[in-house]
Amino acid sequence: MKRVTVIRGGISSERDVSLKSGENVIKALRQKDYRVSDLIANDDLENIIQLLRSQKPNVVFNALHGRFGEDGAIQGVLEWLNIPYTHSRICASAMGMNKVVTRTLLAESGLPVAKGKVVSFDKFLECDPFAVPYVVKPIEEGSSVGVHLVQSKSPKERQEQRQHILNNWHYGDKILVEEFIPGKELTVCVCNDEALTVTEIASKNHIFYDYEAKYKTGESKHTLPAKIHPNAFEQALNYAVSAHNILGCSPVSRTDFRYDDQNEKENKPGKLYILEVNTHPGMTETSLLPEQAAFRGTTYPYLCSWLVENAKCRT
Repeated sequence: MKRVTVIRGGISSERDVSLKSGENVIKALRQKDYRVSDLIANDDLENIIQLLRSQKPNVVFNALHGRFGEDGAIQGVLEWLNIPYTHSRICASAMGMNKVVTRTLLAESGLPVAKGKVVSFDKFLECDPFAVPYVVKPIEEGSSVGVHLVQSKSPKERQEQRQHILNNWHYGDKILVEEFIPGKELTVCVCNDEALTVTEIASKNHIFYDYEAKYKTGESKHTLPAKIHPNAFEQALNYAVSAHNILGCSPVSRTDFRYDDQNEKENKPGKLYILEVNTHPGMTETSLLPEQAAFRGTTYPYLCSWLVENAKCRT
């Protein structure tokens, strides 16, 4: 019987999400008759290594989220210990977590990204980096943590909002700012170079798909397959596979889009913009990868088992 350690928790702002993901994974893998150990990670790396050595897993299911979990850090530890692990390797994880690196690689490959730039605190406080509305993002965070929309028409209110953002900023000394793309929120999951489908995400009382909309039951509605122009639908599938391969993701990823659908009023495809590539899609009860997999006929336990069987190390 294959021994699997599910590592969850961690020290990022997404700890609670990771704990939920890991709990679901543990139940699913036990249903598939794996011998499963639970490892709730904290800030004591030495203890994590000791637990891994004592549990002696054949595979680690990485259910960590955010920094130190999906940015190449824990992947490096597991490579050092020569323990196969799920999801992408070090390089793909590090690149996918860094929104600036991802934007650069995708744009240089001809894929569409929103206009954006990195600004210092001083420059951001001094003036609006773009005409409103625009979006403020941490460079290395997931689950829309730290994301803000600036849209007030009042210069005074925008100044106050910029100051408020900086007063509560815990995500490094630089800020990524992007133009806000009106329209729909779409996402595409990829498994082994195959795009599953396109999901449209409508967030209840949320202008964009923020942390609460992602993880609080009832705060968003998922429509799959998305009801968009067929040409745009096919384009989203192709863009997601291309982004997956450009970053070197394995075996799964999720690419998030904004879709400006104004042209659909004339029965023409709208314009897609890639927001980010998630090398480590969530596995909670509201997560998009399990939902798209189920749409394609794959059960949650089978998906977890498939990830375990595709675990790699030192490749």
